[in-house]
Order: sequence, then C-alpha cells, then structure tokens
Amino acid sequence: MSSVAPLIAVLDDEPEMRKALRRLLLTHGFRVDAHATGEELLGSLSSVVPDCVVLDLHMPGVNGFDVLAQFASRWPRVPIVVITGHDESDTAERARRLGAAAYLRKPVDETALLGAIETTIRAKYTTRAKN
Repeated sequence: MSSVAPLIAVLDDEPEMRKALRRLLLTHGFRVDAHATGEELLGSLSSVVPDCVVLDLHMPGVNGFDVLAQFASRWPRVPIVVITGHDESDTAERARRLGAAAYLRKPVDETALLGAIETTIRAKYTTRAKN
C-alpha cells in the first residue's frame, strides 16, 4: 500500500451524516471526499478515483443503487461499503449483487464501519499485488 492515506468518498444526502462520517474518517487518518448527491460523486471521478466509497442507498436523483451499477461497470476494483437506514428484505442482496463489499445498517457502528473500510481496502491492494 502507498504511504499516502487512502481516499474515502462518502455519499450521503443527509448533511449531519456526511459531517459525522467525514469527521470520523479524518480522525482515523483517511482522506475524505464527501458528496451530497450521486451526480456530484460520479462527476468527481473524472479527476480522482477513491480507494473506497461509503455509500448511502436511498437518495433523490441518482441513488446508491445507480452508483453501485456505475462503479460495477466503470470502476469494479473500488470497494463500496453500503450504509442504509432503509433496510428492506431484499436490499442487502441487491446491493451485494451490484458489487457492495460490505453492508451496514444505520445508525452505523463506528468500529464496524472502520473495520469494513480497512478490510475492503486491504483486500483491494492484496488482490492488486497478486495480479
């Protein structure tokens, strides 16, 4: 892994959740790029692709499922940690089919979130080193 801190893109339409996630991730040594809309996140990818995405599913406009589909087709090696407050019977399965590396329910346990991010990033670099 690089000596530069991993970049985590956060996508959540709730300002307080974005702020809390940003603060948590910065405190744990990550660089953070926070976005309020799916369009905003996808538009930012022309300049830099994150090491991991923390993604809310249910948002107006381009939702988390749309973002998962875009990543699966354009950036399949970027791990995505889904966080959602709308856990329905098939939501986790649908998110995993679209490529989610981890699925967490809101309110998010900080330890579980950090563990999921670190595990997915480590797996990404381990896979890359083997290829």
